Amino acid sequence: MSARDAIFAAIGADAHPAATAAALLARVPGLRPDRVGNDAVESFLARLTGPSVAATAARVASLAEVPAAVRDYLRVRGLGPRIALQPAAALRALDWAGLETHGGIAVDEAASVCLAAYAVAETGSLVFRSGADMPVLFAFLPMHHIVVVEAAGVVAWLEDCAAREAGRPAPRNLILVTGPSGTTDIEGVLVRGAHGPGHLHVILAGAGAGVAESS
Repeated sequence: MSARDAIFAAIGADAHPAATAAALLARVPGLRPDRVGNDAVESFLARLTGPSVAATAARVASLAEVPAAVRDYLRVRGLGPRIALQPAAALRALDWAGLETHGGIAVDEAASVCLAAYAVAETGSLVFRSGADMPVLFAFLPMHHIVVVEAAGVVAWLEDCAAREAGRPAPRNLILVTGPSGTTDIEGVLVRGAHGPGHLHVILAGAGAGVAESS
């Protein structure tokens, strides 16, 4: 039986086919191009801030340093100290002194701060699990989408997200975001923010102190 046949056979017999496919892909060499290397976190940041994804990033040592990083982002870009804060317990527990936070999201929101479940080194993508603590509009309405992701949530391959989801209650939506919104529909000119956030900024927590930002 070929590796391809083994994967399809396992998928057909398993209650969690995506997780099974991820495990098989990890074991069978040559089925995936080497787009990650030995360090998923560094590969994720490189792809995230590269020209194809075109996001910006900062690194902090822990979640406790996230509010300061958010304040820095808003100050550098000339934005007011007001953010829509995703109602996630891990974010609400932080010290947001000096910032005005609110739990709603408006259609003309300047900035929101969200917590991603995973980040994918292969593509530079962020993954959000919808739910009561993650209203999906927080990822789509603001002009500046500021996303917090923990280093432990960085996975090498997209299939690895499915492996981590195995056994968890399925969310209504599992949302993938890769870079800021953009379109070239109008005369072939790239326009940012046409269908969603015009700016994506990721704060990676737990991967070592110091700022590593790219514009």
